[in-house]
Amino acid sequence: MGSLGRNMMPDAVNGRSITSQANSGTAGLLERLEQVARRRFQNPKPFRRGSWWIIQVRRDVFINGKLTRKNRWEKLAPATIPERQALKIATEHLRDLNQGLENIGSATNFAYYTENTYIPVALRTMAKSTQDRYKGVIKNYLQPAFGKLALRDLTPMTIDRYFAGLGDSELSQESIDKVRDVLASIVKRAIRHGLLVKNPMEGVELPRAKHGRVMQKPVISYEQCEQLLALIPEPYATMIYVAIWSGLRVSELIGLRWEDVHTDSLTIDERCCRGDWGAPKSSASNATIGVDAEVIKRIQRLKSLTVKVKAGRATRRYKVVKVDGPKDLVFQSVRNGHPMRDNNILSRFIKPAARKLGLGYVNWKCLRTSRATWLVQAGANPKDVQGLMRHSRISTTMDIYAQTVADSQRQAIAKVTAMVAAKRAEKEPLAVAASMMVN
Repeated sequence: MGSLGRNMMPDAVNGRSITSQANSGTAGLLERLEQVARRRFQNPKPFRRGSWWIIQVRRDVFINGKLTRKNRWEKLAPATIPERQALKIATEHLRDLNQGLENIGSATNFAYYTENTYIPVALRTMAKSTQDRYKGVIKNYLQPAFGKLALRDLTPMTIDRYFAGLGDSELSQESIDKVRDVLASIVKRAIRHGLLVKNPMEGVELPRAKHGRVMQKPVISYEQCEQLLALIPEPYATMIYVAIWSGLRVSELIGLRWEDVHTDSLTIDERCCRGDWGAPKSSASNATIGVDAEVIKRIQRLKSLTVKVKAGRATRRYKVVKVDGPKDLVFQSVRNGHPMRDNNILSRFIKPAARKLGLGYVNWKCLRTSRATWLVQAGANPKDVQGLMRHSRISTTMDIYAQTVADSQRQAIAKVTAMVAAKRAEKEPLAVAASMMVN
């Protein structure tokens, strides 16, 4: 592509700005292509070929990174409709192209744009766990379906057909919803980069859920929590204890420093997700929350602990807290003091212990949900629960309340049953007396 191709996407690692390109993301390239590309009004006459009305259209395409205009034969409608109707369909078919609603950047290949712009630019702003999840959706679902298409080929009809097909698959409603979110994010970014004018995802409807049953968030009871802690070694047991009694997300737990630990509270102003450091999830998450004195006591206890780790036939001893300066981590990797990895702790300690107890659903999110559920069951005020859980919206907190509705409903039913029984007891003596008078 010459000097223009070599300057398409400066590397963000070297400190240069990242810009967008039509085929690999550069806005400057798009502007120059728009200037040199002369558009002409197209009004081809439809003709019948076999069982279809056909028109020949000149479309912009990228071949080996170069903009080229190609003639394409495109189907309009079944040949059974009259010519006048075919002419109307042809006019509507070319409306976006003739009115400038379809720009040159829309010829960008979906797979190329995703791999060379969306993933290195857009995903960099997300948490590491979110990046991994989005990449999995792109690789397993979106690339096979849309990888060979240009961005302009993502029409509402194409997208509706795709999601209708997912409705017949074995995917859960939650998984289909995640696919929709990732595709919408890609399309939104393409619009921002000037590659698309209209949003084909607008108004998209997902297939109806196959199951009407409400999926409750998994929680564990206090007794189950105590049993779980008894099966897990230190320092991981303390991590779980602090997680469930403070409601911290695991990334916030891993990023907790000694300067954030106070006499009766914890400050959350940083998080670490698998080596990726950043600010808390939202402004509401960036806060200082009160915790029980036992939580602080258990955290401070880590400084005096030494754990044994098997290394072949030998057994090595490691201090749980190697350094405890204000900027040092509270929960340090046992061997080298580096930040913990949540997935390793989950797979090596939490899940095996949960399976021994017959609890196959325990994960880090379950611990946080259990904390909120315990607060609700204890009769805490909803706004106080929202503050302790650091939710941006009360509606998020209320979602957890749905899991306690069943208990309140049973209590209401019991009260009604007792009331009816009392009424019946009052009427029985009168009924007996009336029958005796008749006899």
